[in-house]
Amino acid sequence: MLINAVPQWQGAISPGARGLVEGCRALSELAGHVLGKPVHHVRQDAATSGVVTGIANRAVLTGMNRQLQLAALEAPEGPVLTIGGDCGVELVPVGVARFRYGATLGVAWFDAHADLNTAESSPSGAYHGMVLRSLLGEGDKDFAASPALERGRAVLFGTRSLDPAEEEAVAGGLAVRSDDVAAALNAAGAERVYLHVDLDILDPGEFAGVNYPEPGGLTIAELVAAIDGLSGMDVVGAGITECVGTEVAALEPVLAAVGRVLMEG
Repeated sequence: MLINAVPQWQGAISPGARGLVEGCRALSELAGHVLGKPVHHVRQDAATSGVVTGIANRAVLTGMNRQLQLAALEAPEGPVLTIGGDCGVELVPVGVARFRYGATLGVAWFDAHADLNTAESSPSGAYHGMVLRSLLGEGDKDFAASPALERGRAVLFGTRSLDPAEEEAVAGGLAVRSDDVAAALNAAGAERVYLHVDLDILDPGEFAGVNYPEPGGLTIAELVAAIDGLSGMDVVGAGITECVGTEVAALEPVLAAVGRVLMEG
């Protein structure tokens, strides 16, 4: 298993976004310990670059940061775990998985937010709220994945805060919301799966060290059970994002569960 730590924060523009750097370091250190694997730290540009065509820090996100992430994924052996950073780090590993494994790749999107905005619909301009829309081949051409994920093969789980444009995207069948992710992916014809876990899927009372906390989330035990529910599928990659806390020992069961589904895939 390859573990890449990607401390990108420029896809999130909240006051605490820079805390994603230290959160990434703390979580990746724990991941290496729990999973018994070395961690490759992918250097990231710390600069900002303003808002261009509705996307904050566009030049950073399309420039050296993306190139360094692509280089880190050259010919990996076995499954890849990406530790973010903001959710925008998923554009590269999911895109690479789609290229490698073909149109039957499905994505289990465990996230309080749908991340289905475009630059035009986003209320903030923060790219981490657009990344799944990009992976589905829509939105800004410099971010839109090609090849893209197939419509309906991205399954949202634990998602409870959607903007109007995201509700429309789900209603139109671009992505699916389900409490039984494995069943939904199987029904969509997914043969391999990428697992995305934004830690804001957890209730803030359970784990407070996230960038955009949303009430009404899962317990750690519920998240572990949901991840284990994918164990019968071929999970080829995973990402864990949006951690700003440095006291992350409570997440050991989550990392262990992600490791199980990756090694069983």
